[in-house]
Amino acid sequence: MSQAVVFKLLGRRVRLGLIGGAQGSLIGPVHRTAARLDDCFDLTAGVFSSDPERSLNSAHAFGIKRGYADVWSMIEAETLRADGIDAVAIMTPNDSHYEYAAAALDAGLDVICDKPLTNDYDSALALARKAHDRGRILSLTHNYSGYPMVREARATVTGGEIGALRLVNVRYVQGSLSRPIEADPDKMAPRTKWRLDTAKGGKSHVLGDIGVHAHQLMSFVCGRRIAAVLADVGPSLPGRTAHDTAQVILRFDDGTRGQMLVSKVATGAQNVVSIEAYGEDGGISWNQAEANDLRVMRLNRADELRTRGLPSLHPHAQRGTRLPTGHPEAFFEAFANIYTDFAELVAARIAGAEPDPLAELTPNAWTGVDGLAFIDACLQSTATGTWADVVYEHDRY
Repeated sequence: MSQAVVFKLLGRRVRLGLIGGAQGSLIGPVHRTAARLDDCFDLTAGVFSSDPERSLNSAHAFGIKRGYADVWSMIEAETLRADGIDAVAIMTPNDSHYEYAAAALDAGLDVICDKPLTNDYDSALALARKAHDRGRILSLTHNYSGYPMVREARATVTGGEIGALRLVNVRYVQGSLSRPIEADPDKMAPRTKWRLDTAKGGKSHVLGDIGVHAHQLMSFVCGRRIAAVLADVGPSLPGRTAHDTAQVILRFDDGTRGQMLVSKVATGAQNVVSIEAYGEDGGISWNQAEANDLRVMRLNRADELRTRGLPSLHPHAQRGTRLPTGHPEAFFEAFANIYTDFAELVAARIAGAEPDPLAELTPNAWTGVDGLAFIDACLQSTATGTWADVVYEHDRY
């Protein structure tokens, strides 16, 4: 992928306004790097902090000429300019996603937003409907589905190569909360503090922060919705109130069984992200530590190791690949694949053209709504100790 498609459609790059990601931010540099990697965006304007001085200082430090003191000023000023922004990228605390995204959509701008879409199902559904009604793109940075070999896994499973699906297992574990860091709030990093605050980070920290990633990864690879869950969600450390672990047994809408483990108390684990899917004729296995490889398994046969960059891979995997085999690609490139798909969707919308259907598989507003429905079902199941249906009051398609 490159800027070629965007330039063909628009004759220029997509002009992007950034919301959040000030100096010292963890995820801000990832967004900016991802947006620049394939040269599809001009980083035209930005509001980088709720502190106006910090926002303007960050704009200067990042070399972005049109820095603003607040989101409303940016949207108002940019929509009046002939060379104003086409879209915004939101990388702020979860509780602000709705108001910023809604304001951008109402102004006719497309949106790419960090996960989760919002902190509750109703507001997420309202945003998805607003994007649909305004005819605008709303994408989510579920970057794990940007890995070429995760895309190969999806093509392998949904294309029937492993036969009728039987069992799926996904894990996302890390050790960032394996110590009682809440005991000394003054030493907590600001990004940790707001995430553990239910008003800002959502009612379930572990599900809102990494559980939605695991949910999207599982749903994306399998091409199915989760229909019901039996979950145990809560804190693992004595005295902690924030949820740090979720164990979920689940069923997909076609009866396929699955399980999920997401935790932040896996001491020593370094963002272990993995998925396995088993069908009637074989299985697939992928993990982020070896992101360039996908293992395809068959009964009574040697495993097949598919490697990123091979010409024999499915088109979706090839679309997300930049380098030949032997030159590893990883986290930033996967994140960039989401941004580049978003750029093509925006450029096609502006030009009145049809995007590549593969670009339309990038996570969108309905993906975000499904994630919030999944969280609600897990919390209901935990409260009752029984199975809970995942209630979808919408048709994502």
